Amino acid sequence: QATLVESGGGTVQAGGSLRLSCVASGLTFSRYAVAWFRQAPGKEREFVAHIRSSGGHTYYLDSGKGRFTISRDNAKNTVYLQMNSLQPEDTAVYYCAAKTGIILSAIRDPTQYTYWGQGTQVTVSS
Repeated sequence: QATLVESGGGTVQAGGSLRLSCVASGLTFSRYAVAWFRQAPGKEREFVAHIRSSGGHTYYLDSGKGRFTISRDNAKNTVYLQMNSLQPEDTAVYYCAAKTGIILSAIRDPTQYTYWGQGTQVTVSS
């Protein structure tokens, strides 16, 4: 059974940084594109970043460009999300999700992903 496990969340002050990790097991990780989504209380789940299976292409939420970096290490079955210059509006539960064969036009749609982690809380204080 495939599982994704996120870690690295926590509480930081505005302007701080966090690095989230998503470790996969039970699947051929190198075949899967992976995305990060986030969900704040009372809001819909929001796309944050996406990385293709090879790691060659990445995509970001507009407000994350220049602040967030998604990367992967297929040898470790792990995807990372480095988040810098965090702001209070970044506060949310962050989830990783995986999918094989996802088309580019669908990467921001959470319903397209097959596997999800349990989430990790990120809280940014002002």
